[in-house]
Amino acid sequence: MKQKSILLAAIFAVFAFVLCPDEGNAQTFTIGSALENFKLSDTNGKEQSFDGLKGEKGTVLVFLSAQCPVVKGYNDRINQIAADYKANGINFIGINSNATESPELVKVHAAEHYKFTVLLDKDSILADKLGANVTPEVYYFDAKNVLLYHGAIDNDRSGKNVTEGYLKVAFDASLNGKKIEKTSANAFGCSIKRKAD
Repeated sequence: MKQKSILLAAIFAVFAFVLCPDEGNAQTFTIGSALENFKLSDTNGKEQSFDGLKGEKGTVLVFLSAQCPVVKGYNDRINQIAADYKANGINFIGINSNATESPELVKVHAAEHYKFTVLLDKDSILADKLGANVTPEVYYFDAKNVLLYHGAIDNDRSGKNVTEGYLKVAFDASLNGKKIEKTSANAFGCSIKRKAD
């Protein structure tokens, strides 16, 4: 009888773990997950929503920094890809989640470098939800807000030896109704500076 009780308790414990994962696991945003609409302020202090900014055929959230040298090396490429695919219905939204960068600094940087909206994720809430850790790091969603690709933009931070354009390949496959073969690639860059606990 005692063994049955122990076995039953163990089974319940397993079910509880599966049904109620710990907070760390719960925040893992995986390929195939759908993103709910969210609102953040842009660099002018105006509240914007994901649904209001997203593209007809897809949306890219790109985590940016005003100070990261890796982002600086990517700015031209980010702008070119954003411009090239805007005509295909894919919109870019910049996200700055760095607690160490003031709204004024982010505003000046965004105005100088980007033609798409940049939002301020001042408490890194969105970064935490998606599991974003570095800049630049991209999340590509389809028209139904389902995550199709996550990670690096391409395979070369300098831009001189790009042999794999991960994000563009994902765009082209999706727009042509094909399966995206590589749905993730390790993002590299500067760590997102979150507020100290």
